[in-house]
Amino acid sequence: HNDILCGFLVVKDENLIEPVFKASMAEGGTLDPFDSWLVLRSIKTLGIRLEKQQANAFEIYKFLKTSDKVEKVYYVGDPDHEGYEISRRQTTGFGGMISFSVKDAETVPDLLNHLRLILFAESLGGVESLITFPLMQTHGEIPEALRNKLGINDRLLRLSVGIEDAQDLIEDLEQALR
Repeated sequence: HNDILCGFLVVKDENLIEPVFKASMAEGGTLDPFDSWLVLRSIKTLGIRLEKQQANAFEIYKFLKTSDKVEKVYYVGDPDHEGYEISRRQTTGFGGMISFSVKDAETVPDLLNHLRLILFAESLGGVESLITFPLMQTHGEIPEALRNKLGINDRLLRLSVGIEDAQDLIEDLEQALR
C-alpha cells in the first residue's frame, strides 16, 4: 500500500536471533502497534497486488522494448537480462520494477513533464505507478565515477509499476515519449 517501510529478520538457527532480540529490547528499532497493523493489513492484499504489478510490468516492458525513443530496457523478466535464469528458478514472478535508458538526454525532462498518470516521485512497490530519475534523486550523492560504472546517467529512468490498468500506463508513457 506504500504507506509503511520496514523489514523482517528471519533466521534458521534460534541462537542467531538472541543478540538481535536483546538489541531491539534495549535500543528500540521495532514497529509500534499502528505500523504493525499497517503491515498486517498490507500483507492481506500483497499477493494480488504483486500479480497485477508483475502483469503490468511485463506489458510495459514489451512496449518499451519497441519504442524508438528507448535505447535499453532493464527488466529481470526479459530473457536477455543477465539475472533472468536465476530469477526464474528462485521466484514465482519478475516483479514490478523496470529501468530504461532513453536514446537522448533531452527526452528525460520532456517525458517527466508530460506524464499524466504515472507520478514523478521516489518510492518503490506502491499501488500507484511512480517514475524516478536516479541521477537527480536516489543516486545523486553517489560519486560520479561510481555512478558511471553502474550506468546511472542522464538518460536512465526507473519505473515502479503499480496496479492501474496496463493499457492506461502504456498510453501515458507513449504520449509522454512523443
